[in-house]
Amino acid sequence: MQEVDFSKGDGLVPVIVQDAQTLEVLMLGYVNEEAWEKTQTERRVTFYSRSKQRLWTKGEESGNFLEVQDLHVDCDQDTILIKAIPAGPTCHTGSRSCFNTDHNQNFLFELERVIQQRIDFPIEGSYVNSLRQKGLNKVAQKVGEEAVETVIAALAETEHDFINESSDLVFHLILLLKEKGLGWREIAANLASRHK
Repeated sequence: MQEVDFSKGDGLVPVIVQDAQTLEVLMLGYVNEEAWEKTQTERRVTFYSRSKQRLWTKGEESGNFLEVQDLHVDCDQDTILIKAIPAGPTCHTGSRSCFNTDHNQNFLFELERVIQQRIDFPIEGSYVNSLRQKGLNKVAQKVGEEAVETVIAALAETEHDFINESSDLVFHLILLLKEKGLGWREIAANLASRHK
C-alpha cells in the first residue's frame, strides 16, 4: 500500500478522481486512512464523507461506482490521484463530471471505449458488428477509402465536408486499431517516443 501522510489535514487528504481513459477530472473527495485502505483493497473508490461523518463508497446508492485502475500519491504524500473507470455519471446532478468540463475534447477516448464495447458485446445490426463480420481486409479497406475521401474533401469541398470525412476516417481508424488489438494509448506512446 502506498504511503500517505494523513497528519497534515486532520486525518483527511484530498483525492482527485480522473477518468482512466479520457483523463477528464471527474470529482474531488477526501479519504481518511480507513477509506484509503478500503479503496486499495476493493479497487472501488471509497471516500470519507465530511457531511455524513462516515465512509462512503461512490456509487453505493446509484450503482455508479468508480472502478480503480491506477493510484498515485503526490511528492508530498498529502494528495492522491485515482484513475478510475466510471460505471455511469459521477456527479449527483447526472453529469459525467462534477466540473463543467468540455467532454468533447476527450470524445475520441469515449468513442474508442464504445467501439471496444461493440467488439466485446456485439449488437445485431450495429455498424461495427456488420463491418467486422466482413473481416480485417474490409476494415482496412474502409480506412483507405475514408482517407481518399478526406483528401478529396480537403482539396475540393467545404470545411463541413472535410470535417465529416475526417470524422469518418478517425472512426474507421479506431476500429482498425481495435481489430489489431491496439488503441490510442499505443499510438500516443509511439508519437511521444518520436518527439524526443
